[in-house]
Amino acid sequence: MNLLLPDRLRKGARIGIVTPSAAVTRTSKPLLTRGIRFLRRLGFETELGRNALKHLDESAGTPEQRAEDIHYMFSNKEIDAIICSQGGATANTVLPLVDFGLIAKNPKVFMGLSNITVLLNSIFARTGLVTFHGNDVMFGFGRRPTRYDEREFVGRLVEGRVGRVNKNSRWKTIRPGSGEGRLMGGNLPSLLSLAGTSFWPDLTGVVLFLEAYASPPDEYRSMLSQLKQSGAFDGLNGILVGYIWGLQATAKRRRQTQMEDIVHEITREYDFPVVKCDDFGHNCPNTTLPVGARVRLEAEGGNDSELRILEPCVN
Repeated sequence: MNLLLPDRLRKGARIGIVTPSAAVTRTSKPLLTRGIRFLRRLGFETELGRNALKHLDESAGTPEQRAEDIHYMFSNKEIDAIICSQGGATANTVLPLVDFGLIAKNPKVFMGLSNITVLLNSIFARTGLVTFHGNDVMFGFGRRPTRYDEREFVGRLVEGRVGRVNKNSRWKTIRPGSGEGRLMGGNLPSLLSLAGTSFWPDLTGVVLFLEAYASPPDEYRSMLSQLKQSGAFDGLNGILVGYIWGLQATAKRRRQTQMEDIVHEITREYDFPVVKCDDFGHNCPNTTLPVGARVRLEAEGGNDSELRILEPCVN
């Protein structure tokens, strides 16, 4: 597969906003407004997808309507990048309708997190286009974006910065070592929604990054066991665990098994490195990670562990 790189963002670039999963509600719409205002403050123009505010149960309209917005944004020459409004639970219902050939012919920055994981990994797997796990419009840029959020977004997508990923938290070595490969992953439950489908990515030689929202430890143990039983860990070159809000937010109030503990337990017979950080996920500052780019995960002692992006991820 040939790697496709989107063009970097420049001042005045027009960003299309799509809602491939959960609907924007009346109470959450102010977050969308504030996120749009943030992007405009950075010097970008924005365009909201025609169906971005639709409702069908908890989703933003029918799968056909959500796919229509994705196709419009990729095919429209006046749109320079696409950022998802938020995550949800039903992005996978769009996948059979996505025209991956259209996307491959019109490579652009495509970014989101949480349930958007299914699109980030499927688009890369089907087209070779590097996509980006980073802040969405509503819950990333629409609440209280930090200087770290802004610097990582601008650094990766405007300046094209590669090399060592900047840290906003302490990085912890869970299993030492070094691993190199393409970076793939995102939200663990969303990634598992691809299992057994034609959209499941090949994880051979991959550095896998994982985050999750608010499930109890036994559910994460079950999810990671499913990955292991599928053979997903057999060719893996490393795992980077991000912020797990539901576990970490309660850790100070009671003793709570953490995701990195479960990863270490489930993968105990493997020797790939495992590192923990708090620099991507839900309800935390987010770096911008290029899904599909080659990286190296170095698991050293203490805070010396790091992730390095080894190749350009934008033109």
